[in-house]
Amino acid sequence: MIRNLKIAVFLLCLLPLARLVWLAPSAVNPVEFITHSTGTWALVGLLVTLSVSPLRQFTSRNELLKFRRMLGLFAFFYACLHFTTWFALDHFFDVGAMWHDVVKRPFITVGFSAFVLLIPLAVTSNDAMVRKLKRNWARLHKLVYPISILVVVHYWWLVKRDITEPAIYGLVLALLLLWRLDRWQKRRNASGPQSKHGRATAPTTP
Repeated sequence: MIRNLKIAVFLLCLLPLARLVWLAPSAVNPVEFITHSTGTWALVGLLVTLSVSPLRQFTSRNELLKFRRMLGLFAFFYACLHFTTWFALDHFFDVGAMWHDVVKRPFITVGFSAFVLLIPLAVTSNDAMVRKLKRNWARLHKLVYPISILVVVHYWWLVKRDITEPAIYGLVLALLLLWRLDRWQKRRNASGPQSKHGRATAPTTP
């Protein structure tokens, strides 16, 4: 059952790519269309990934956690397409021009920073790295929180007039982070008496 659901989710995550291939050639500005589409789906992928834990708590369906890695990797996949489009089609692989944009344009600075921070999360997403890093794995993957904030800021600063769409994504992210903050505070309060007796609490994952 889970295997079939994973296949369905995998195919669903490929739909934005299929849409991109279908619509980009007929777009008025194909490069802009590809850049915007891949960036949007990278952000959506991050938010969906962060939604897994709250949904698991609200539905009591622990099997939802089995989809989190795939969703996170698809977010990284679309982030890679977003970066590659910008680097290859906007700058024609000119590293100097790319770096000038990174340094001089704040919205690109935060977007590039988010992409760089995503790389170690993707590289360490396999079971072997989970076993190797142990507690440090959970600490490392908490980078997904500042990364998500950077991506929303990147989108917000990119938009010059109508900020409705980035504001909606920002609101969703704020709710997801507030849920985690509330959970962390409750766990901290509950573990207070135990900590006095020297008991350690288990690390949590994003």
